[in-house]
Amino acid sequence: MSESSIKTNHTTYNLQSWSKQKGLNPIAIEKTEGIYIWDTAGKRYTDMSSQLVNMNLGHGNKAIIDAIKKQAETCCYISPSYGSEPRGELAKLLVSLMPDNIGKVFFTNAGADANENAVKMARMFTGRTKVFSRYRSYHGSTFGAGNLTGEPRRYALEPGIPGFVKFFDPYIYREKINFASEAEATEFYLGKLREQIIYENPATVAAIVMETVTGSNGVIIPPAGYMPGVRKICDEFGIMMICDEVMTGFGRTGKMFGFENFDVKPDLVSFAKGVTCGYVPLGGVAVSKAIAAFFDDNLLSCGLTYSGHPLACAAGLACVNYYKEHNILANVTARGAELAATLKGFKAKHPCVGDVRAIGLFAAVELVKDRATKEPLVPYGKDPEGVMKKIVGALAARGFMTYSHENMFLIAPPLIITAEQLAEELAKVDEVLTTVDQQIGK
Repeated sequence: MSESSIKTNHTTYNLQSWSKQKGLNPIAIEKTEGIYIWDTAGKRYTDMSSQLVNMNLGHGNKAIIDAIKKQAETCCYISPSYGSEPRGELAKLLVSLMPDNIGKVFFTNAGADANENAVKMARMFTGRTKVFSRYRSYHGSTFGAGNLTGEPRRYALEPGIPGFVKFFDPYIYREKINFASEAEATEFYLGKLREQIIYENPATVAAIVMETVTGSNGVIIPPAGYMPGVRKICDEFGIMMICDEVMTGFGRTGKMFGFENFDVKPDLVSFAKGVTCGYVPLGGVAVSKAIAAFFDDNLLSCGLTYSGHPLACAAGLACVNYYKEHNILANVTARGAELAATLKGFKAKHPCVGDVRAIGLFAAVELVKDRATKEPLVPYGKDPEGVMKKIVGALAARGFMTYSHENMFLIAPPLIITAEQLAEELAKVDEVLTTVDQQIGK
C-alpha cells in the first residue's frame, strides 16, 4: 500500500490516542527489524523509546514469532477455565522469577487492567476501600487505572472514584527543601506519607500503588531507603504494597523486576509490556502466597474473556526465556552505565539540561530555561507553543524516535542495543541539545 493510502486511512478512520485529530501526519511504516523502523520512503529511524517502553527485545524477534506461529497451529484461543499449557507454564515461570513470598499469577490483557485487578484484589483481601497512589504517576487510562493515575491524563475522568488518594513522589530535584543527603530526603518523604495515611485513617487503606521507578513522568528513581520505608509503613498498618512494574519489569532497569534494585518484596506486582514485548497483548498481577490462599475459600471476583490468552502466553514464554538465554540483563547493565555517563556529560555541557536520571536503559532528560532557578522549559501540564513537540521533531529528523512528557524526553531503547548503536544515537541528542541551548540564549 502506498504512503498516501496508509496515511489517509489512518487519519480518516482512526481516532489516534492522546492527540487532537486535526493535522495529524503519521509516519507510514514499511518494516521493522531490531532497533530500527523504516518508513515507506525508505528512511530509517531508531526506536529509542522501545515504542511505548514495551519493545524490550526489539522488532522481528524470531523466537517470539515462531512461538506464536506454533501456538496458532495448536490452539488460538481457549477460555480461562480450561487448562492451557502456555498459560500454566508462563505462570510457573513468572512465579519462579519473583520473590519467595509470591504464589500465583492472574493474567490480564495489558497494564491498565492489571493495575485495576491488583487494586480489586487488594480491596477484597483487606476488606478496605482506600487506595494511595502518586501525583506523578501513570497507571493506565481506563476508568479505574485512570483514577490511580496522578498526572494530567486523569483530568478527563474527574470527578473521580471516591477513595483514591494521591501523595507526592520523592522528587528531590523539584523539592523546595535542599536535603543534605538521600537519607534525609527519604526520612522527609516517608514521614509525610505516614502522616497522610494517619489522617486518612489507616484502617480504611487497602493499598499503596507505586511505579517502582516513576516512568513517563520523569524516570524518578526513589532515594536510598525509600522503598523499604514504604514496605515498613505497609506492614505497620496492614496495607498491601503494589508495585506497578509495567514499564520497569523484564529487564528495563538491569534487574528482571525494578523492585529488585531496592530490596523489597511487594504483596502484588502488576506487569505487562515487556512480558511479550508487544508481540501479543498481555498483562497480569502476581500475588503473594497469603493473597492466593485467601482466594482458596473466597470468590475471586475477577475475570476477563482473554485472561491468559494462549497466543499471548506462548509469546510470553518465548520472550521471558529469551531474556535469560541471551543474558539480556548483562547488556542492560553495560549499556546502562554508558548511557548514564553520557547523560551526566550532557548535563555538564548543556545549560538547557536541568537534570538527568537513569537506571539501566531507562532515562529522562529534564529541560529548563534557567538551571539556577530550575524553571522548566514548559510549565506543568502545558506546552502552548509546542516547544517539546519541536524538540522531539528535531530528534526524529535525525532518525532518533522517542516521546516527551512535560519538560522531559525519555531515552529507553530496546534492551538489545549495542554500544556502537547507543553512541551513534546519543550523538544526535547532543546535537539537538546544542540547538536548545541556543534557543534559550545560553
